[in-house]
Amino acid sequence: MKLNFQGIQDKSAWEKAGVALPKYDWEKMCAETAKNPVWVHFGAGNIFRGFIAGLQDSLLNKNLAEKGIIAIETFDYEIIDKIYKPHDSMTLMVSLKPDGKTDKNIIASIACGVKADDREALKKIFVNPSLQMVSYTITEKGYALRDMKGDYLGVVVEDIAKGPDAPKHAMSITASLLLERFRANSQPIAVVSMDNCSHNGEKLRASVLEVAKAWEEKGFVDKEFIAWLSDEEQVSFPWSMIDKITPRPADSVKSELDALGVEGMDVVITSKHTYIAPFVNAEVPQYLVIEDRFPNGRPALEKAGVYMTDRETVNKTERMKVTTCLNPLHTGLAVFGCLLGYEKIADEMKDADLKKLVERVGYVEGLPVVTNPGILDPKAFIDEVIEQRLPNPFMPDTPQRIATDTSQKIPVRFGETLKSYHADAKLDPKKLTAIPLVLAGWLRYLLGVDDKGKEMPVSPDPMLEQLQSELKAVQLGKPESADGVLKPILSNKNIFGISLYDVGLAEKVEGLFKEMLKGPGAVRETLKNS
Repeated sequence: MKLNFQGIQDKSAWEKAGVALPKYDWEKMCAETAKNPVWVHFGAGNIFRGFIAGLQDSLLNKNLAEKGIIAIETFDYEIIDKIYKPHDSMTLMVSLKPDGKTDKNIIASIACGVKADDREALKKIFVNPSLQMVSYTITEKGYALRDMKGDYLGVVVEDIAKGPDAPKHAMSITASLLLERFRANSQPIAVVSMDNCSHNGEKLRASVLEVAKAWEEKGFVDKEFIAWLSDEEQVSFPWSMIDKITPRPADSVKSELDALGVEGMDVVITSKHTYIAPFVNAEVPQYLVIEDRFPNGRPALEKAGVYMTDRETVNKTERMKVTTCLNPLHTGLAVFGCLLGYEKIADEMKDADLKKLVERVGYVEGLPVVTNPGILDPKAFIDEVIEQRLPNPFMPDTPQRIATDTSQKIPVRFGETLKSYHADAKLDPKKLTAIPLVLAGWLRYLLGVDDKGKEMPVSPDPMLEQLQSELKAVQLGKPESADGVLKPILSNKNIFGISLYDVGLAEKVEGLFKEMLKGPGAVRETLKNS
C-alpha cells in the first residue's frame, strides 16, 4: 500500500484499511489540467494539501470539475522533491475527531507541484487564458515587503533592481507572472489570499502593486500594465476568512497508518525546518468564506462547502471569530493555562473552572454584542468550539504558544467587545465578570510566577519589557504592593482598545488582580469564586 497512482490501484486493500479513494480518472485530470489550467496555488504546505486541495477533490469526485490544482512552492523546494514527486502529489488526509477516531481519504486533486524558480513552467500556466484563479497560503509574512524598521527586505531590493525577469520574493513573482499574462492576452484573473490574516486580499493587492509600481519607476513596465493590474474588474483580489487547525504531522497518526500497512509515511523535516509528511492530520471542522469576485469565472466552490459572499460578510465572519467566538476563548485559556501548569488546551477543557470561564466569555458576555455575518450562526460556532474543537486531544495548541504576543491581541479579542458594551446604552460593562477576570489573569501571568509560587517562563511579547517594568513592584503574597501600580496599564488604549477607566472596569480588574496575589493557590481560588 503505497501512496501514489500505481499504489492506489489495489483498491480493496485501501478500502479494507478504511481509506476512501478518488472516484475520478486521475490521469485524465492531470492531462486536462496541464492543457488548460484553471487554478494555481502558492504555498504547497499542509493547510493547502489537507483543506484547500480537498475542496477541488470534492468537486472532482462529484463530477463538478475536470481539472485539478497546480501547486507552486516559493519557500521550501524540498517539499516538492521529498513529498510531492514520490507520491504523485497525492495526500493521505487524516481527519482527527475529538473521540480519538479518524477518517481517512486520499486527496489526489493536485495535478503537480512546481518550484517557483521554474520560470518557463509558470509562464506557460499564467499566459493560458483558461486560468481563473491564483490562491495563496504563504502565511502573513509572505506578503511583507519590508522589515520592522520599514526598509525593504534584501530580496525585495534585489527584485526591484533586477526587474521582472527572475524575481525571488512571492509578491515579485506574482507581479511578474501577471505581467506575462497582461502581455500575452490581458485576460482577467482572480488573485485570492487564503491566509489567516485580517483583510488578506487588501494586503496581497497592496504588495503586488507596490512591486509593480517600483518596476514602473525604473522603466521595466509601462503605465498600461499598472492600470490593468489596478482595475479590479480585470485583476480582482477577493478577501477571505479561513479557519481550520492543521498541526504538524503527529507520530500517533503515522503509527496508525503503519499498523494499517500503509508504506512510506515517514515525517520529513526539511533543512528549512518544515515538518511535513505524505499524510496531513487536521481537525474536522473547517470554514472558508470568500468574496465572490472572479472576473474570469471560478470552480463551483460553493458546492464544496465554501461560503461565497460579499466583502462585508467576509469581514463580519472574521470579526465574529476573532472578537467573540474563538480567539477570546483561546486567550482566556492561554493565560490561566500557563498559571495553572497546563501544557495542552484540550486538557484545560477538562477543568470545570476553566470551561465555565470560557463559556461565560463566549455565550454570556460575547454573544450580546457579536457581529452576526448571517451565513454562520455565532452560537452554533461557539458550541462547536467548546464542545468539539478545544477539547480535541489531537489539537497541538499549548497555552504557552497562544499566550505569545497577547498585548497585540487584546485590543481586538476583547477591546472590540468592550467598545460595543460602552456604546450601547442598554448594556452595562460594569456587569461583566469573565472578561475582567481574563484581563486580570493576564496581568498576573506577566509576573512570571505560577499559581504554586514558582518561577514561570513568559511567552514573547513586544510590550513585555515595558509591562513587566510597570509591574516590578508587585509581589505575590502582598496584594497591597499593587496599589496604584496598574493605572498606566489599565488606562492604555493601545492595549485594551479603550481605557478601562472609561468603561468602569479598571477597579474590578485591579480587585481581581489583587485577589490573585494573596499567595499560592490564589489564582485557582479567584477562578472558583468569580
